[in-house]
Amino acid sequence: MFGTTRFLNTQEDWAMGRTYLRRTAMAATALGLAGLGAAVPGLSRALFDSRPLQQERFAILAQAVGNSRWKLLVLEQIKARPLCWEERRDGLMKPSLNDFDFSGICSRYLDSNGYSLRTGGTDSDKRFRLKLEQNRDGLLLQAMDPVRGDSTVVARATQVRRDKDAFVKLTLEPGWALERRAYKGRTLSHVYFANSKPMPTLMASSRGSTAQTRSFSASLPSAPGLPQAGRRGQGTRGPIRLQVIPFRP
Repeated sequence: MFGTTRFLNTQEDWAMGRTYLRRTAMAATALGLAGLGAAVPGLSRALFDSRPLQQERFAILAQAVGNSRWKLLVLEQIKARPLCWEERRDGLMKPSLNDFDFSGICSRYLDSNGYSLRTGGTDSDKRFRLKLEQNRDGLLLQAMDPVRGDSTVVARATQVRRDKDAFVKLTLEPGWALERRAYKGRTLSHVYFANSKPMPTLMASSRGSTAQTRSFSASLPSAPGLPQAGRRGQGTRGPIRLQVIPFRP
């Protein structure tokens, strides 16, 4: 009797083990693709694909925050009317979606949960970040590598004015486009700032352009000096002695 009970318990343990494994696998699936991608570095880059988008349905905008900072957001026009954004006379963008219930009409992508970088056909490493930076040339949206200090320009705006009630519209640089994240043929809500070239190539190209600009500036001829200064530069020191010819009537 004892032996039979032990045999039955062993069978039950074996069956319970199989059930536990099945439930564990189901629980892992329930965590979702995003969770798996975060747990295993590089997994999301292999899992996801991308699909092209109609660029005219999107607006890449910069919102002034405080006295000097900028916040990036992307708006999508899902239905034709009402308009999610409108251009003002001064060139800034009015966020008209704030004037109505935009559910099903407009979509907003406000942070890294809504958009990210994709280069060379894969999701870019998470260390690369999108950052808005203003300089004398305007407002630049850059993909930055904080470890190496490298960057490449993704989009820009040349006419910049800070207004808490309006946005600055950015234009993508050549080679960049907005794309939609996809998984096994199914499109997701996430949006990519995408470029067909790998990130190292883009960074190297930006470094080369910067070095070429500096080299060109350094090679410009200096302003011509005064003739006297030129003579002194040839080795003459002090005042130039003039020959005096005595007057003879």
